[in-house]
Amino acid sequence: MHKGSCLCGRIEYRYDGEIDEISMCHCSQCQKGQGSAFVAVAPVQAAKFHILRGEEYLKEFRASPNKARVFCAECGSPLYSAKDDLPGIKRLRLGTLETPVQASKQYHAFVAQKASWYQITDGCPQHMGRAT
Repeated sequence: MHKGSCLCGRIEYRYDGEIDEISMCHCSQCQKGQGSAFVAVAPVQAAKFHILRGEEYLKEFRASPNKARVFCAECGSPLYSAKDDLPGIKRLRLGTLETPVQASKQYHAFVAQKASWYQITDGCPQHMGRAT
């Protein structure tokens, strides 16, 4: 089980599953959405993801038509994204986790768009676009 929350603590969640994959997305939308060089996300099963407190603070933004980016309306912490055509999956923003994660599969995606000031040095696989 994993637990997490937003920066202000108004939203708390629990994930009742394993996290075994971490994608570090360097696309320009993720850079703007996170205010950083990339975002670390993990695909999680929507049925095992539970908002424990603060559901009324959830707000979504759609930079692209079929993808919702969900965040805390109070502090702005990005929590997850969800695609309309993949209703069973959420992409959890790992910076909001309060429990440790050791994923066996880690990779960088959209490195063709990576920030010019950031160097990838961790040895994880790099994909120019979406990982296959």
